[in-house]
Amino acid sequence: MLGGVTDARLRELLGLLAQGAPAEEFSRPVASARAAGASAAELAALEEATGVALEIHRTLAQHRTREAELTALFDTAGDLAALRDLDSVLRAITHRAKQLLHTDVTYLSLNDEAAGDTFMRVTDGSVSAAFQQLRLGMGEGLGGLVAQTARPYATGDYQRDPRFRHTGPIDSAVGEEDLHAILGVPLRLGARVIGVLFAADRSPREFSPREVALLSSLADHAAIAIDGARLLEETRRALADLGVASRTIQETSDALRRAEEAHDRLTGLVLRGGDLGAVAAAIGALLDGGTLVHDAEGVELARSRTRAQAPPARAVTASRTSGRAVASDGNWVCAVLAGPELLGSVTLTGRPGLDEAGRRLFERAAMVTALLLLLRRSVAQTEDRIRGELLGDLLGPSGDPAGLAERARRLGVDLARPHALFVLHSDTAPRPRLLAAAAHQARERRGLAGVHHDHAVLLAPAPGTGADAAGLAAALGRAVGAPVTVGAARAEGGPAALPAAHAEALRCLTALCALGRAGDGSTLAELGFLGVLLGDRPDLSGYVRAALGPVLDYDARRGSDLIHTLRVYFASGMSQARAKEVLHVHVNTVVQRLDRIGRLLGPDWQSPA
Repeated sequence: MLGGVTDARLRELLGLLAQGAPAEEFSRPVASARAAGASAAELAALEEATGVALEIHRTLAQHRTREAELTALFDTAGDLAALRDLDSVLRAITHRAKQLLHTDVTYLSLNDEAAGDTFMRVTDGSVSAAFQQLRLGMGEGLGGLVAQTARPYATGDYQRDPRFRHTGPIDSAVGEEDLHAILGVPLRLGARVIGVLFAADRSPREFSPREVALLSSLADHAAIAIDGARLLEETRRALADLGVASRTIQETSDALRRAEEAHDRLTGLVLRGGDLGAVAAAIGALLDGGTLVHDAEGVELARSRTRAQAPPARAVTASRTSGRAVASDGNWVCAVLAGPELLGSVTLTGRPGLDEAGRRLFERAAMVTALLLLLRRSVAQTEDRIRGELLGDLLGPSGDPAGLAERARRLGVDLARPHALFVLHSDTAPRPRLLAAAAHQARERRGLAGVHHDHAVLLAPAPGTGADAAGLAAALGRAVGAPVTVGAARAEGGPAALPAAHAEALRCLTALCALGRAGDGSTLAELGFLGVLLGDRPDLSGYVRAALGPVLDYDARRGSDLIHTLRVYFASGMSQARAKEVLHVHVNTVVQRLDRIGRLLGPDWQSPA
């Protein structure tokens, strides 16, 4: 047995173990025993007990360290699981690694599969901007080797370690950060490496297997957390995209519903017999703006809630080419098309900021306008055909004047009124175009138009006593873009008088063409003496009476002979000197007589007509 002194010192050793005292205090019991004069055997036994106590102390310290590390890992896993965005996860990983390994710097790189390298994503303790922006190719440096091999690597002094492929950018960045000892472990998801977690010191040192295992465990937790955060972020983006898509679908659905309702409203308006004015008003009400409708020639057809203005030709052309409504000077313009054919245009005013839904609604309105214009044209063509057939029957041989008059009344034409009949001709304008222009004039004048004996013919009520052939020729010329010659005749006495009037108008047209008066219009009466000769019943006496009646009457009343003076004057080449020789009078007498004739016949009596 040991002595009492030794027993006391053993109990002291156990007390130190129980207190968790520092290792240097375990030498105190031996020193006290030696000072107390303990024997050599007692000192040897006490030293052996001290060695066992120190071993137990180291084991307990290792267990406490391991327990602290495990606790830190569990805390880290909990912290990472609570984080929701990727940046927060990455910052938490590097910060916890720095706390666990007590290093100067920790950092994390992520692999870029598209670029085939790994790039610095987040750092803790770094001061170098170049280091924080570093990219490492696969196999380059320590980090590139870890990313390529999926194995941990450590070095006590990276700048002197020949095991790694050194590159200028990597060595420069590491030198600028003044790093020596570096430990890198892979961030793995199954067999796939997504990045590298690093711990580094600014002085040379060796990393123990325990530190490698600790950082590897943290990397495993981090990889799962990174993948979770990434999936959560992708889910959030997907949900956000889904929300945007849902709102877009809802907005599109609402826009389609509004467009369909507007289309149904406009189409119903057309089918119920609404005119262009009603459609223009409906378009303006639907889009909260003013509306103008023009035909292909730029003539205004309808207007609502805006002032009159010409359609912008460039915008109409652009809309026709693209098939979409186009913006123009604060307005929107849409070509009205039937296939490739331009029927006209619709202009929306007062809505410069039209959105896509409104634009499509406006384009639908243009389609409805095209439908209405086609319906109008179809009705007009049918009516023109019926009117043309009636005109052909009126000008041809017919034994039923009463039936023809009734047919005309149903079309709004009263043949009991005086009418003018016009025969039309153009050397350059196509006949269909000339006939279309004549039909348009017939609708405006409440008359008839058609083709008879290879000529376009127009029958219209005659205002007053004239026929206005010249005005009609000018209007038709503008419509077809070419000279149009018009021969005209008046017809009074119902349907029976129309064939003769047609023959007279045709003779007048022939005379105009023979006289070189293409593009002009006239009646035979307006052609003067030539018209008398070409008429059905030449009345030369009547023509002379119409031309010289005032002079003849003056001679009859006064017993003068102004007619003889007039004949001599013209026979003398309108020379007063030669006329006075033939008349044997003074020249002043000739002047006085001619002055009297002028007052009787008017100022233009000396003109050739």
